[in-house]
Amino acid sequence: MPADRPREILTPSQLNTLARDLLEGAFPLVLVEGELGNVARPGSGHLYFTLKDERAQIRCAMFKPKSQWLNFVPREGLRVLARGRVTLYEARGDYQLVVDALEEAGEGALRRAFEQLKARLAAEGLFDTARKRPLPPWIRRLGVLTSPTGAAVRDVLSVLARRFPLLEVDVLPVPVQGDAAAPQIVAMLQRAARSGRYDALLLARGGGSLEDLWAFNDEALARAIAACPVPVVSAVGHETDFTLADFAADLRAPTPSVAAELLAPDRTDLAQRLHGLQRRLSALWTHRLHQAAQRADRAFLRLHALRPQARLDLLARRGVEAQRRLHAAMQRLLERHRARLRHADAVLRAAHPQRRLERLRERLATLAPRPQAAIARRLQHEALRLRGLARSLEAVSPLATVARGYAILLREDGHVLRRAADAVIGERLSARLSDGTLGVRVESKP
Repeated sequence: MPADRPREILTPSQLNTLARDLLEGAFPLVLVEGELGNVARPGSGHLYFTLKDERAQIRCAMFKPKSQWLNFVPREGLRVLARGRVTLYEARGDYQLVVDALEEAGEGALRRAFEQLKARLAAEGLFDTARKRPLPPWIRRLGVLTSPTGAAVRDVLSVLARRFPLLEVDVLPVPVQGDAAAPQIVAMLQRAARSGRYDALLLARGGGSLEDLWAFNDEALARAIAACPVPVVSAVGHETDFTLADFAADLRAPTPSVAAELLAPDRTDLAQRLHGLQRRLSALWTHRLHQAAQRADRAFLRLHALRPQARLDLLARRGVEAQRRLHAAMQRLLERHRARLRHADAVLRAAHPQRRLERLRERLATLAPRPQAAIARRLQHEALRLRGLARSLEAVSPLATVARGYAILLREDGHVLRRAADAVIGERLSARLSDGTLGVRVESKP
């Protein structure tokens, strides 16, 4: 040691105090990001841990009550961001960082912020299924909000061209990553909705980390999607990636390619459907034409039947038929009257004894020759029997009654008029007398 320099002897506490002052003066406030290790929380409520990276570590302390305000649970291996003052613990001479604020760093912090914002927007009803609108059945013009140079836009255009080339597609270029991406996406979305040009809008981006997709977790973008009057389809990232834009959109697709398939019909299926509709339409028109032809035929027949000449012909035919039926009825009636007259005449003739005797003689004349005695006896017997019959007939014969001065009145139909009450004024009758028949007419009746 040089002899010209004064000897100043320091105690350990003095040295630690000087070191502490030097450290606190050089580092008033620092931000340190690292991985948690040796996490301990004793009964005092303080939190002790180390922050480390691949090459070094530093002791840290977070005193109560700040350690109780943490909104996450510190655990081994968690990456955090600490804010505090560099100091030295004089009692042990330990170099340490006194932390007054601690939060998750990197993707963990982003994930926590995502969950908090998602819960708040969900509580407002921004993600309710009842609020979402169905896509139109046929989309004629589609707006695609994406990066014009990314792989997502190539996938979307390729699928749309393959499935339905007639769909009109406008690529609306926007940045899909970075702090300035969300405001520009919101502006383009609102501009496309105001134009009234599109039937649907597609928000597309390829896969990436949570930080890469963070622009689509912007609160303003989620609200703009929910308020958009045009149906919005979100296809951000891969199938396992979820953003607030997905929850706010009317439809979420796992990937941009799947979104394109959902938005465009397959032209093969569409051609088959059109062919089926064409067959149904042709069959329907054929059926309707057949019905119309039948109606026209019926109308023609009705018009033909309503013509004056046709009506006159029909009436003439009906008149001829009526005359024929009347003539036939009169003929039948006349025949019945004639038959009744013949029957009555036959009855009157059969009732006379002389005629019956003549018929018996005729029968006797036809008999074979017999002995005279037998014939005489037979004739005498028959004569006696005939006289008895004659007397009986005379007793009941109407001719006998007529011979006594009475008459039998017959109507034109041959029936006997038995009561005066049955006669009709002006009716013509036939009066049968003993020597003939007289025609009479009823002038009065009781």
